[in-house]
Amino acid sequence: MNINDAFPSHYLKASDLGDAQPVVSIDRVEIEAVGRDKEMKPVVYFVGKEKGIVLNKTNSKKIAQIASSPDTDDWRGVKVTLYATETEFGGETVECIRIKQPKGGEFKSRPVRPEPEPEYVAPMENSDIPFAWLMPLVLPALAACSLLA
Repeated sequence: MNINDAFPSHYLKASDLGDAQPVVSIDRVEIEAVGRDKEMKPVVYFVGKEKGIVLNKTNSKKIAQIASSPDTDDWRGVKVTLYATETEFGGETVECIRIKQPKGGEFKSRPVRPEPEPEYVAPMENSDIPFAWLMPLVLPALAACSLLA
């Protein structure tokens, strides 16, 4: 019996990955009560996967870098690679899941939102500019001032 099977988790664990490094597409990020203290934390879920990953600062920054946006609404559809490794926590070495950018053709950046069409603004005529009749009088005076300075 695998001891990790004896303690099922609602969230993905490093032991669930083993040596696999799956490329997954982000579906959504939700804020959930996590742990004994029911601390509110972001959890990232993936397309077609039941379990999500509780985000820490390291993984959050990496996804923001890959997605080119710190806004979790922009992360939907972004592909990332998950892998198991180890880190120091509370003076002990523990297993963890980390995120990296997929290699080569596996990477698909987030969909680019189309830029809105610029509105057409008709060119102004001299009659539309307030005090346009003053321009012939003011310009020579401004030019003379700049020559004196």
